[in-house]
Amino acid sequence: MSEARNSAASSDVLVEAFKALDSAGVSDAMDKLGLEAGCHGIKPVVHGVKFAGRAFTVKYRACGVVERGTVGDFLDDVPAGHVIVIDNAGRTDCTVWGDIMTTLASRMDVAGTVIDGVCRDVPKIRELAYPVFSRDYYMMTGKDRVELEALNVPVNVANRQVRPGDIVLGDDSGVVVVPASRAEEVLAIAREIEHTEQEILKRIAKGQTLREARAELQYHALQTPKEAKA
Repeated sequence: MSEARNSAASSDVLVEAFKALDSAGVSDAMDKLGLEAGCHGIKPVVHGVKFAGRAFTVKYRACGVVERGTVGDFLDDVPAGHVIVIDNAGRTDCTVWGDIMTTLASRMDVAGTVIDGVCRDVPKIRELAYPVFSRDYYMMTGKDRVELEALNVPVNVANRQVRPGDIVLGDDSGVVVVPASRAEEVLAIAREIEHTEQEILKRIAKGQTLREARAELQYHALQTPKEAKA
């Protein structure tokens, strides 16, 4: 990757901050704000990899009978550090991601790929430890079955709307989507939650009971919206 792409990928302060968090803490923070976060059913193909980045969204549709479009040529246009978010309407009968795209995305320093659908060529994904999160994997090609409908438009992933520029974070627990307009709020609360959980662990290590530590630090209300606690 060129120095220019490296610089662009590392200059997003918010994204860099979210990389230090996990999906569980971010999900709890969004619960506290009354925001839906998790992409249910979207799971990692490779365990032990993590990503955070701005969404580059891709929407597919079923091919027409006469004219049929392309599948993955958009990859040339994805900025380094972004997360490719693909809406294939949850289809599990044909793939929209394989070994060529995995190889190129890895070389381009794309942060990861989230698919409401399936991928294939799993050995290459695992060999490169490239972060792909999808409903499943299946070998049947999407060529002549689906075509590109639009790029960088709002898309749907597991009943979560994802807009271009939203922050997407994934780890072994799954994927969360943080609306760009609320990212700073979510970050601040997620950091508070992380601090509290670490403090509980410290107190337990010193001999305090879990019940006592949680009660003193109000653990059970960390994710509860303020109006619900009133």
